[in-house]
Amino acid sequence: MKLVDRLVNWARIKSPWAIHFNTGSCNACDIEVVAAITPRFDLERFGIQVKGAPRHADLLLCSGPVTRQIEARLKRIYDQMAEPKFVAAVGTCACTGGVFRGCYNVKGGIDQAIPVSIYIPGCPVRPEAIIDGVAKMLKQLEESQKQAEEARRAT
Repeated sequence: MKLVDRLVNWARIKSPWAIHFNTGSCNACDIEVVAAITPRFDLERFGIQVKGAPRHADLLLCSGPVTRQIEARLKRIYDQMAEPKFVAAVGTCACTGGVFRGCYNVKGGIDQAIPVSIYIPGCPVRPEAIIDGVAKMLKQLEESQKQAEEARRAT
């Protein structure tokens, strides 16, 4: 792996940019995501910044179940994100469909439309859980990068 590639990977792990997308939830999880970025909980201490454009984001924070109406938009936003991209399903509705599961217009959780990297359950999910889930995902990414680096050195 070139020095530039290693530097880019390091920057992505140390300073991921996130975009928040509500697929049709009751807004309880949205309020908790906003609370997680306020100074009280301070998600930015991990270097995470919330951006408004999917082309600038590495992490997609999704709340709410996937409905037939929103599925195409969710896939389009996911496709617009640069590689590597990660998806966090925030809340019970995003993980499984929650209380909306089985409704005529609901397909289920976020994983019914796009691949999910981490599930953060709760109804509503607490800001501490969001921070913990994102921190665990970043640690997992860092470990996978180290393993890839060791594999590269071994060959």
